[in-house]
Formats: sequence, structure tokens, C-alpha cells
Amino acid sequence: MTAWLPDDTIPHHGETPHHGVGVLPAPHHRASAHQTSQVTAAGAAWLAGAAAYPRSTLAQWEAHPSSPGVLPCGSAFDVVNVPTLFGRRMLEHLWSDGPGSGPVATHRGRMLLFASPGTAQRLPSLLDWEEWGGGPEPRAAMDPQLRDDEDTARPEDGDGDGDGSDGKVPPLLCHGTGDAVTVPPLTCAPAASGPRWVVAPDTRTPWLPGPDVLLWACVRVTRSTPPAAAREPIFPPADQSAKVYDVSRRR
Repeated sequence: MTAWLPDDTIPHHGETPHHGVGVLPAPHHRASAHQTSQVTAAGAAWLAGAAAYPRSTLAQWEAHPSSPGVLPCGSAFDVVNVPTLFGRRMLEHLWSDGPGSGPVATHRGRMLLFASPGTAQRLPSLLDWEEWGGGPEPRAAMDPQLRDDEDTARPEDGDGDGDGSDGKVPPLLCHGTGDAVTVPPLTCAPAASGPRWVVAPDTRTPWLPGPDVLLWACVRVTRSTPPAAAREPIFPPADQSAKVYDVSRRR
């Protein structure tokens, strides 16, 4: 882990590569075996580049590698926060039919998709323009403190909502400039609770999807999810030609 510290190529705050925002750019697939759940040294350097003081951030991670961190959005990446089930279906389409994904994490029943800077501002507008949006997220869900204090129940956790089966994209939380997100620890035990990496960063210049790519994935999920099956009646339909006798009057 000390290899993360004496690295002169760590990007500084605000120095980020340009990420294209085309619809379905050239595929950026990685073998499933390389979709690691542990952050590499290069990936840690990229994450630290989002902080105002990258070297101090790396030093803290070296001292506490199993502790989650907090990083600002808007410079190196934005984060799109979706319900877990919907997020997993987005990943399925991104990896099977699309260009792949950037780093992905889970936290508090939500999935965090790391995206190119500017996505947090553009994606909600694109969803509303295409009339795929599911409306604003409840205030308690947007503020973790309110959610903890009020013990707000997530509908998608208990009732299976938020998976796109209603033909709508569920409410998304888009974190951009001025926001900060919790990132999972660099090293995480298999049985540990808390935030975890689904696809951990493993390079200094990870490819990040833009708003057009994530819009495509959202639409694919809503179009491919079958609607809830209609309940089958317990009794067979009545025969309209059958004779009905009035047995209420007895002789």
C-alpha cells in the first residue's frame, strides 16, 4: 500500500481527463474476471485525485485501509445513485449490450454508478425531456441524516418497486459539483457490512459513462422489464349460457 504514496503522477484537484459523451461509444469491455472488488494502487490514485489534497488522502487510506472515505464530486467524476435492483439491471445491459461501465459501488440499499463530470446536471434533464423520469426523490432519501433520524423505509427495498417494471425510471440521485459521496474502503473483508465495491477502480484513467449512455441504459431496463403478471382467478369464468335457478324460496 505504500506504493500509493511516492507517486508523482497522481492527478491534482481539477486536473481531469476529458471524457466523451457519445451515445454508445466504442466498447470498453473488460473480462468479468477483471471486474475486481478491490481497489488497485492505480485506482486509489485516481480516487485521491478527486480530493483537494490527494497525497493527504492517500496517507489517510494507508493508515486506515478498511475505513470508507468521502470524496467530492464534479471534478474527477459525478455519481448517479439508483435503487439497487434497477442499478443491477442497468449494469447487465451496459456490459452485455453496451460499452461497459465505470466504477460501481453499493451503499445503504443503493447503487452508485461513477460517471463523467457533468452527468449529474444533464441526465435528469434528458430523462425529463424524453418523459422517462420518475419524479423527484423524497427529501428524506436525499438527506442521509433525515433518512437515519426518521427511519424512512425505502419502497424498493420492501415491495419490489423501483425496478422499472412500471415503465418509468425510478427517482435518481445525481451527485455533481458541490456534492460529496461516501466511497467504500480500499480493502474490504468478504463479510464486512457497509459500502462495497461492485466494480472497483483499477486504472488511473478509468472510462466513465456519460449522460447519454446512462439514459440509454435506463430506457433499456424499462423497456425490457416485463410488467407485473395479472393475477389468475381462483375460479374458472362463469358460463354465460348456464341456467340459474332461484333456490331462495322453498316449497
